[in-house]
Amino acid sequence: MAHIHLGEGSFPLWALVLWTLVGAGLIGIVTYRIRKGGIETGQIALAGIGAAASFAVFQLNLPVWGGIHMNLTGLVGILAGPTLGALIALVVNVFSAALGHGAVGLLGANTLVNASEAVVAYYSFRALTRMDWDVFPASAGAATVGLSTGAVLMGAIIVVSGVNGSALPRADLTVAVAGLVGLNLGVAVIEGLVTGFVVRFLASVRPDLLALGDRGEPAGVTA
Repeated sequence: MAHIHLGEGSFPLWALVLWTLVGAGLIGIVTYRIRKGGIETGQIALAGIGAAASFAVFQLNLPVWGGIHMNLTGLVGILAGPTLGALIALVVNVFSAALGHGAVGLLGANTLVNASEAVVAYYSFRALTRMDWDVFPASAGAATVGLSTGAVLMGAIIVVSGVNGSALPRADLTVAVAGLVGLNLGVAVIEGLVTGFVVRFLASVRPDLLALGDRGEPAGVTA
């Protein structure tokens, strides 16, 4: 959903280095936690399916205000968990950049944006199910919150970094980016509803994928 669609050279060098280092640090932490806690075999298969679905949807881009699309990161986070969700965000961004969907230099920034969506969606879903919310509103609300977090983070990264070659003062850039963020927030609601229907269907046919038996421990690698 939220994604920085700028081309190569759009960010100043210091920003590229900063977001690449932060993104690499996040993936390093995620990898350490996975190695320490291990992964269930079923989660590996689920992560692969989630990555494939996210990548496929990711390529369906509407050329509106720089490009908007769904990417199912909220759904991926809810099903695969925060750590695998972050790795899926990296994989999807790598393959998307290879196809020209976003600059290679922005991999760190875009991975941060999409990983935040998966992580926030997972923990929001877990919190809402612990409050005895029904599966549909819990998953729809969690995905919407996660995707909204990614949209705001995307806007913040662009404003903080600035855009090379842009004649807009920082204040005008902030206003322009705010419009893009607002558009993505609207799409977040739509994707949140789609996620809610998918999770409700899975809960009816494969509740083991969500591990909702105790209403508080959805599936996913957290250790």
